[in-house]
Amino acid sequence: MRFRIDLKIFLFMILFYFTKQIEIYAMIMFFAIFHELGHLLAGLLLGMKPDKMEIMPYGIAVSFKLTPRDYNKKIKCANQLELKKIVVALAGPVTNVIMIMIFLHMNIDLVTSLMVVYSNLLLILFNLLPIYPLDGGRVVKGILHIFLGRMKAEKYTNYISFVVLIVVTCVASIVIYQFENIAIFVAVLALWAIFIREDKVYERRNKIYQLLEKI
Repeated sequence: MRFRIDLKIFLFMILFYFTKQIEIYAMIMFFAIFHELGHLLAGLLLGMKPDKMEIMPYGIAVSFKLTPRDYNKKIKCANQLELKKIVVALAGPVTNVIMIMIFLHMNIDLVTSLMVVYSNLLLILFNLLPIYPLDGGRVVKGILHIFLGRMKAEKYTNYISFVVLIVVTCVASIVIYQFENIAIFVAVLALWAIFIREDKVYERRNKIYQLLEKI
């Protein structure tokens, strides 16, 4: 399995250190490891082979190798692979829920317990946003792919991601104004960076789809 570290993580660490939020950032990254282990375990149980692991400023990501066997088993307008992707995507947030339940039953001080719950809730809420390629976006795309086919799934997922991101930005702007929380500002910027990158990928694929339709 290949391994990669995004060096921008050090910039994030410096930023959160000087804004006195390094402790909560470190805890979020710590539980992000368990979040990704949930994805990894689900993938392994479903017979998927891990391909690459990336440590990024906003978490850790594991990608899997695709096998022809999964493509050969059709499910409506998609194949078995889409169901596996949905299960793997949901496994991360489910792992964070389990972590919350475990720590709530441990004999630890209230402050630490609240930080643990807060960190895991942030990971759950962030990752379940229906913005591709976050877990929520992957689930939405997988479901749409099964019922509508790949082309429409990518089109609607891209549109949903943009609309949700606009709403999140508006809500976050109000929260940032009220609480002056730099972490929320950074999170929104990260979401926009993710969306812009994926939107470019979608535009390239859409051009290919349009050419194929003309043939």
